[in-house]
Amino acid sequence: MRDTLCRMIMSFVGEERGNRFPGDDAPYFAEPLIGFAAADDPLFTQYKAVIGSFHLTPTELAREETPPWQPATVICWALPISEETRRGNRAETTYPSRAWALTREHGEAFNAALRRQVVRFLVDAGHHAFAPQLHPAWREYPDSPVGIASSWSERHAAYAAGLGTFSLNDALITPRGIAHRLGSVVTDLAIEPSKRPWSDHRSNCLWYREGSCGACIGRCPVGALSREGHDKGICRGYVYGAVPAAVGERYGVHCTGCGLCQTKVPCEDRIPVGKVSPLAARLGEES
Repeated sequence: MRDTLCRMIMSFVGEERGNRFPGDDAPYFAEPLIGFAAADDPLFTQYKAVIGSFHLTPTELAREETPPWQPATVICWALPISEETRRGNRAETTYPSRAWALTREHGEAFNAALRRQVVRFLVDAGHHAFAPQLHPAWREYPDSPVGIASSWSERHAAYAAGLGTFSLNDALITPRGIAHRLGSVVTDLAIEPSKRPWSDHRSNCLWYREGSCGACIGRCPVGALSREGHDKGICRGYVYGAVPAAVGERYGVHCTGCGLCQTKVPCEDRIPVGKVSPLAARLGEES
């Protein structure tokens, strides 16, 4: 069932028309990365301390279902943004490229369609399933102790599923890089969890791993990034306020994203090696 599910996700991303630019055959996203986490992984409980008590575990979300049921697995994926779109965004210094903005709005609509497709596939196979991002219990908390947050974090779910680790700009660095969209579905289908082959939750980021890089700091046009991390308030004001106001109408979208700190950086499309690779760092700790 795991292999059949993965093939379905791969096929949907590769063939579905929604993963195409308007009037073009070029895709928003390349081949996805897929990972699995146990629904009862202690990380999901720990996130209540890391993110906030409002962050819901898979079990808490499943209890909101009618009737309630017991989840077994969190299915996660990363949709890498196409190389052509990333290349165009590298050249930008103030606002995102049009292709990046279209990927943020229409590509994320495709990501939502993928969530619904995975749920439908599992339900048709006789299982319970839901997408946390589309769940009625999903809430956003703009003034939480960690800044803007929500009751389900796709990034933290993806980390639990072994898809990557966190970066200085709060994004997730996967084996295919930091420029992507994430999604997840919770189900009662039991699937063996993916391994987390990292030394710690930040080991893919050169800044945290060895104190080098910091390229994303210089890519931010409004100073939302520094050696101390990511100022979510400044970032959100720019991404959801200033950028759409400046280019949204011209690009024909409401949500533009930004992505400057996710392009023209060493982790754009890979885990940067640096002086010590993440795997070598882990092997060193275990020896």
